[in-house]
Amino acid sequence: MSPKEKIKYLENYLNNSSNNYSDSFKTDILIYIDEFNINNSLLKFVDKLNSKKDIENWVDKLTARIVLKFDKESLQLSDLIYDYIEFG
Repeated sequence: MSPKEKIKYLENYLNNSSNNYSDSFKTDILIYIDEFNINNSLLKFVDKLNSKKDIENWVDKLTARIVLKFDKESLQLSDLIYDYIEFG
């Protein structure tokens, strides 16, 4: 997959969510990333992902991390998303 294809697939995967709690955070990730194009430096991590399954796993791990670690009292959701994008 080309970087452009990966970014498009990521955007589509984030837009497709079911009614479960962890999927509800996909919208927050979409908002945080904002622009889904090759010029967005936040999306450099897609270079490390090689397949659609890798992209799905990346999103699923991030949403699981949010469910497990997000505490509105002490964390900003954007900080948690940024940390995962930068450090995995």
